Amino acid sequence: MSAVSELTTKPSLSLKRRFNATPEKVYAAWTDPAQIAQWFGPPHVDYVEAQADAREGGHYRIFMRDKDGDEHDVSGVYRKVIPNQELVFTWAWKSTPERESLVTILIRPDGDGTLFTLTHEQFFDEVARDNHNKGWTACLDALEEFFG
Repeated sequence: MSAVSELTTKPSLSLKRRFNATPEKVYAAWTDPAQIAQWFGPPHVDYVEAQADAREGGHYRIFMRDKDGDEHDVSGVYRKVIPNQELVFTWAWKSTPERESLVTILIRPDGDGTLFTLTHEQFFDEVARDNHNKGWTACLDALEEFFG
């Protein structure tokens, strides 16, 4: 099996939302560590620490602690950065660094709001995809609330 067909057969997910915020505000929410810390994570997370160097080759890290004390630590490298339009970055949990996947965020103006698409590709398996689908859905709900 070629590397190309191997990548295309790995599970992926895509989520779309419309936010009542400008593309600039949506982009900042994803690239400014202080803003990331305010909304990122599902509802059971009560502490978030973020680092982000949003440039091609720059690194990010998001550390979360939930109400039960469980810690979740994810990091990666920005592969593509077009301010207010697109982010592409690798995604790997500290607990499973060998399971690196790829996230693409598209930000498009829509009247006074933003059309937002998150695509997460190259999951290890369908269970990882399904768990991330739940996590991303909760994050996007929190981001929507963050924008008010």
